[in-house]
Order: sequence, then C-alpha cells, then structure tokens
Amino acid sequence: MEFAYSLSIAFKSLQPFIIATIITFLSLLVAVRSFFKRPRKSNASGPSASSGKDETKGATPSSSCNCSLSRNGNSDSEAFVRGVAGAPVEGSMVTADVSNVVAERQNGASMMEQLVPEITTHALSYLDYPSLCRLSMTNSLMRKAANDDNVWKALYHKDFTLEQDTVTPFNGWKAYYAATRAVMNVNTEFFNIIRDRSLPGMIRFWLNADYVKCVHASGELFSGYNAVIFSWHLAFNLQQGVDFHVTDVRARVLTDMAWVTMKTYVDMDNSAFNMTNVFEFHHGRWYLVHHHSSVLLTDGDMEQHNVNG
Repeated sequence: MEFAYSLSIAFKSLQPFIIATIITFLSLLVAVRSFFKRPRKSNASGPSASSGKDETKGATPSSSCNCSLSRNGNSDSEAFVRGVAGAPVEGSMVTADVSNVVAERQNGASMMEQLVPEITTHALSYLDYPSLCRLSMTNSLMRKAANDDNVWKALYHKDFTLEQDTVTPFNGWKAYYAATRAVMNVNTEFFNIIRDRSLPGMIRFWLNADYVKCVHASGELFSGYNAVIFSWHLAFNLQQGVDFHVTDVRARVLTDMAWVTMKTYVDMDNSAFNMTNVFEFHHGRWYLVHHHSSVLLTDGDMEQHNVNG
C-alpha cells in the first residue's frame, strides 16, 4: 500500500514534465512533417533549366512583349496591353502610363499633335530663325510643326516689321521670310562695300543694265551702269570710308523684285539720310538697280521748307 501511495505521489510530481515533453515531441513532429512537404528550390527551377531558353522566355512574357512593342508596332502593342491587364494593383500607375503610350501609337498621334494649334504656334514663336530650322530637321512631327505658316508669319513680324500684316505671300510665309532675309543680307553688304570703299565690290553689286539709276545725297542723278559705277569711283576717291548707322529698315519682296527703305546716320547728331535701294533677282542672286539717298529733314528744316514753299 505504501509503495502504491509513493508511486502515485511521484507520478503527480512528474506530470507537468511529462506533459511538456509530449507537447515538445508533437511540435517537433509537426515541424519535420512541414519541412518535408515544402517544395524544394531545385525541383521548382529544374524544369525551367532543363527545358531550355525558349521556356525561360515563355515564363517572362512581360519582358519579351516590352521589346516587341518597340519593334513591331500596333499588333504587338495590343498584346502588350493584354499582358499587363492582369498586373498587380501596385503597378496600376505604370500600366496606365504604358496604355496611354500604346494608345497614342495606335492612333498615330502624340501629345504634341494633340495640342491646340494656337498653343503650338505660340510656343514656337519664341524660337529664332536658326533654332526653328534645326527643329524642323529632328523628325517628321517637328518638321510639320516648324513649317506651319502661322509660325513663320509670327517670326517675320518679330524679326522684320509688322506693317505687312495684311500681305499674303504667294509661296507662304516661310519662303517670304527666307527671301526677305536674303534681301536684308544683300542690303547690309551694300554698306560694307561703302565702308571699305571697294570699287570692285560695287561693280559686282550693281546689275549691268542701261536702266539702273543712282541718286546720291548731293542730288546728282546718274543713269546707266557705266555712269553709276563712275559716280561711286568719284565718291570713293573724294571721301574716306563711311560707316553708316542704319535704322528703321523696311523691306518688301515680290517674285523677282524687292525694295528696302531705311534711315542712315554717319553719326547720331547729324548727317542723317533717307535711303531707298531697289533690287532685282537675276541668275540666282539679287542685284541693285536703283539707289536713292536724300538728306533727312529735321522738324526745323521741315518748317523752314514749308515757309519757303
């Protein structure tokens, strides 16, 4: 009886330890079972590695579609959209951006083309002549925008004059701008020849024709090519080279004729003149056919002239 009683007391004292041991054993058993049921990495990657590069590409359709999008156009773009349609929620912004790009390519329109024409014209009006020419050589879209007639009209008014707002050039404002710029350059060359007192330059500058005329500031009229060249020969021999300050330059260009009016100053205080140059286009270049120079009357001179008149 005492042995049985002692055994029951010992069992009760060891009961918590036995329970803890059983629980620990069961936990270990569950962990071992879960470990063996988990798929191994080698098994997951094995079929992919053994099936070759084709299956590897098939397992990553998004990257291949992305490449084909840039190569193959609209058909691959549609496949790309279907491929990203099931993308996770966190990639929705990227998916939306890609969809917009694809939609633009499918419609054949870019963001630039979707702008209101007035906005495009206003933006390009801030460019100068060289920048606009360089822009037109970038791609077909920029060439179309840079060749817009309204853009060149705005550039003409900015670089030259507003007084020809009602003019409708026969070949458009771009051709009219180019012709006006060429005439302006030739007119500048005229004053360079005078400053350098270059008679050979003046000989080449005038059209060799009987109807050319030159009226110097002295009021003398010279008619015919030989007489005009002789007048410049006298002028270059009698005076030093003059560097004119030219202002208020206005040009009007027709198909094969142009005229330029301006005010010129030897210095800003005196020796002011009104000048007019008339050019004709022959054999691919502009020639001077008429030059007229007269003293610019001041307000006092005009009042005296009116009294004398």
